[in-house]
Amino acid sequence: MCYSAQVTHLINRLQREYRARLDYAQAEQLFLRRLTDPTIKFARALEANFAAPQTPVERRIQELIEAHRSQCAQQWERELFAQKKRLADAQRKLQQRETRKALEDQRIAGAKIAQLMQRLSDLRRDALTEADSRIFPLYYAPIIVQEGGERLIRLARYHCRPAGKAASIDRQFPGLYNARRDNLEHFWAGHYRRHHALIVLEAFFENVAVHDREHRALRPGESPQNVVLQFRPRPHRDMQVACIYSLWRDAAQDDALLSFAIITDEPPSEVAAAGHNRCPIS
Repeated sequence: MCYSAQVTHLINRLQREYRARLDYAQAEQLFLRRLTDPTIKFARALEANFAAPQTPVERRIQELIEAHRSQCAQQWERELFAQKKRLADAQRKLQQRETRKALEDQRIAGAKIAQLMQRLSDLRRDALTEADSRIFPLYYAPIIVQEGGERLIRLARYHCRPAGKAASIDRQFPGLYNARRDNLEHFWAGHYRRHHALIVLEAFFENVAVHDREHRALRPGESPQNVVLQFRPRPHRDMQVACIYSLWRDAAQDDALLSFAIITDEPPSEVAAAGHNRCPIS
C-alpha cells in the first residue's frame, strides 16, 4: 500500500502543465478551518505556493498560514518550557537519589525538548527540503478533478471517506488511503466510474517486511522487521496517479469533507522484486 508519497505541490506548474485552475475559494476555506481544526494537515511545500502573494485571495491565505504558524509557535514554546522544567526537576532528584521515575522523566523530557526545538526551527526556515513535499494519510494534497468541462485543482484529504458512510469509518478502516483495483466495483462501487481524479507524484514509499524483500520465509524465532522503501521513476518523470475521490457531507452539522484514495494494482517487476505486492496506477 502507498502509505506515503512525495507530491508535486507547485500549483502554478500544475495549472500550466495540466490546464487546470486552483479552486481558491475551497483552499482559503480549508486554511481558515485549520485554525480551529488540528486534524487538517498540509505539507510545507503546499504553503510555499503563497509565500509571495500576488492577489487578494493569495494574501488572505498567506495571512492564515502565518496565523497558524503563530499558533503552533506559542503552543510548542509552552510545551518546551514545561519539558525543560520536567528535565530540571528530574536532574535535581537524580542528584539526590537515582530512581526509575526520575531516569524516565529525564529521558522523555530530553527527547521531547529535542523534538520541539526541531519543530520550532523548521517553523522559522524558508528553504524547502525534499521531505516538505511528502504526505502521509490524513494530509491534504492537490488533486485534479474534472467538473463541468473544466479541470480544477482542489485540496483533498489523503484517506477517503465514502459519501453516505458514518465518519467512524475512518477508524474502522485505517487503510482507506488506497483503493485496490480489484475492489473498485465492490467497496468503491459508489465512486468508481463517477468520481475519478489525478494526483501528480514524484515518488512513493512503501512499508516492506525484510524477509519479503529478501524473498525468504521467516527464520525460526525471527520476528518480522519492517523497512521503508522509496520508489522513484528512472529517468525522472511525473507519475500521474489515478485516484478515487468522495465529497462526504454531514447535513446535521453542516460539515463537508473532500477526500481521496490512490488506486493500486499488481506491481511492476521492479516493485515486486523489492518485496511489495501493490503499486499506484500511473
